[in-house]
Amino acid sequence: MVFHYNESSSLTSLDPAFAKDQAMIWVDNQLYNGLLQLDSNLNVQPCIAKSYEISEDAKTYIFHLRQDVYFHKDKSFKNGTRKVTATDFVYSFNRIMDEKVASTGAWIFDRVEKKGDKYSFTALNDSTLEIRLREPFSPFLGLLTMPYSFVVPKEAVEYYGEDFRKHPVGTGAFCFKFWKEGVKLVLVKNKDYFEKDSKGNKLPYLDAINVSFIVDKQSVFLEFVKGKIDFLSGIDPNYKDEILTRKGTLQPKYKDRIVMQKLPYLNTEYLGFYMESKDKDNLLLNKKVRQAINYGFDRHKMIRYLRNNIGFAGNYGIIPKGLQDFSFDTSYSYSYNPKKAKQLLQEAGYFTKRPTVTLSTTSAYLDLCKYIQQQLTLLGMNIKLDVNPPAELREMMAQGKSSWFRGSWIADYPDAENYLSLFYSKNFTPNGPNYTHFKDEQYDRLYIKAGKETSVEKRNALYSQMNNIIMQQAPIVVLYYDEVLRFTQKNVHNLQPNAMNLLILKTVYKDK
Repeated sequence: MVFHYNESSSLTSLDPAFAKDQAMIWVDNQLYNGLLQLDSNLNVQPCIAKSYEISEDAKTYIFHLRQDVYFHKDKSFKNGTRKVTATDFVYSFNRIMDEKVASTGAWIFDRVEKKGDKYSFTALNDSTLEIRLREPFSPFLGLLTMPYSFVVPKEAVEYYGEDFRKHPVGTGAFCFKFWKEGVKLVLVKNKDYFEKDSKGNKLPYLDAINVSFIVDKQSVFLEFVKGKIDFLSGIDPNYKDEILTRKGTLQPKYKDRIVMQKLPYLNTEYLGFYMESKDKDNLLLNKKVRQAINYGFDRHKMIRYLRNNIGFAGNYGIIPKGLQDFSFDTSYSYSYNPKKAKQLLQEAGYFTKRPTVTLSTTSAYLDLCKYIQQQLTLLGMNIKLDVNPPAELREMMAQGKSSWFRGSWIADYPDAENYLSLFYSKNFTPNGPNYTHFKDEQYDRLYIKAGKETSVEKRNALYSQMNNIIMQQAPIVVLYYDEVLRFTQKNVHNLQPNAMNLLILKTVYKDK
């Protein structure tokens, strides 16, 4: 009953205050808990908070905590462990906001009321927590499901100091056992875990989790085929044709020993334009050129031949499929139309100078960018590809050093607002996620209004208006909406897929 998976990305910390990428989020979800959690349909559910109340003005949240949640046994406690109280959440949340900690998640509490130098996190008693916001913010409960909001004990943080990153103490279904960085991580069953299954059986079922750190994805695939790894997430060009057919189904030779799961993923892949370029001759600042690029290539063919039908053509804006409450307004969309693309380029004066336009990407997406380059060349455009290491490209994007770049956005929490925040003018990088530096006064007004709207129906109507502004102004070219693709061995059961690709192992079991 040991679950084996590989993490090809580097894991730099086991402290939830720094859970900024999928590798850390996956591990932290095994080690820690928060007030709330997401189910497989991305609905917010109770966790350490057994219930909650929201005031009529939608600014005050009251959480009532369970009384049977204990921290993992650890030498930092006088008596080995202790019960979790509301004061622990006050400490954990204030720690996230402490500038000395420099947590990458401080932004999740940006809307919490502040009086003097104190944030409005209040323990009304041991089992009751109050949080007050400056203004209503409808996605707030979703933020509280993120690892940044997981509870940690003051004793352990102070005992280990900077080494808390490699000596985690949480409340999760699994406890920390061993970590040799870049080699192996071992977590073991928390025998005192508080959650039970629908039949009253204690969770988790697994005895342990073993994480390896093989970087080469082809080698990882070979280990999986041998049965030495229980789980693979996503698809890599090195082995996609080996395991998938052209139609995106599992190759027949693997059907007797591998299970494939597929569903919409809250990940949008796009090309972004930097809208504050100081180069006045940069024709990418011309809306018609950006619209022409949107019309200038066949997304469906790209998905079919380069992605083995994994994903959906990105015709309808930044918000991906998979969000439960959001439905697309299809009144403004981009489909392949080379005739219209040429007309827009003509109107923009592109053919007078025919400048070379540079698209910055990484090697992992080079095949997609080459396809787009080829399609746009047929329209008469001159496209140059600039391939960069991922970290270097992210830095270029954050500093506005690339006029046209390949980007992606994986949801931090399941609300369309998370995607629309990429175009709010106060979120300009490097202080926020607005990599394009797009600015539109009407868009900003709608964004602020939507954040305060408590009606799901009215909020989605505002989201649709904002989405259409993005489509019309075209600060991005949406390539596709991704799909979660998971492969498991036949003896692995109850690994529930979800549209955020969260790895939840507390309900998983294996045949012996």
